[in-house]
Amino acid sequence: MGDVQKKKYRIGYTTGVFDMFHIGHLAILKRAKEMCDFLIVGVSTDELVETYKHKMPIVPLADRMEIVGAIRYVDRVVVQTSMDKYAAWEQYHFDALFHGDDWKKSEMYNRIEEKLSEVGVDVVFLPHTPGVSTTILTEVIRSDRRHI
Repeated sequence: MGDVQKKKYRIGYTTGVFDMFHIGHLAILKRAKEMCDFLIVGVSTDELVETYKHKMPIVPLADRMEIVGAIRYVDRVVVQTSMDKYAAWEQYHFDALFHGDDWKKSEMYNRIEEKLSEVGVDVVFLPHTPGVSTTILTEVIRSDRRHI
């Protein structure tokens, strides 16, 4: 056993759209898995994404779930139908919620941190990969299509 570092958390949970899966998505999943024994990943439904991003994902939900589920860092993939992380905790009983630090100090995540702390769950913000996002990829694709 020697130098093997014990994982800090037993069950971790993270969520995302994971549309047009890219290196930033992979980095978040890898970092989250490094900190827990079992990683559950919620993939947002098209309807949920529409409610808070006001746009529809390009890749269908079933495909996004299959892609995320195939990543070696992911132990279980589930459908995310609500942004209510407390309700997710009631269902999955995770002890850490992982999220990109681009949401840190947002009003929504301040409330989530407060509510989850009541049941002993840590909210861990992981570094966002600079220069990479689905929004950037979408803009590049749309821009390239205009030149065809």
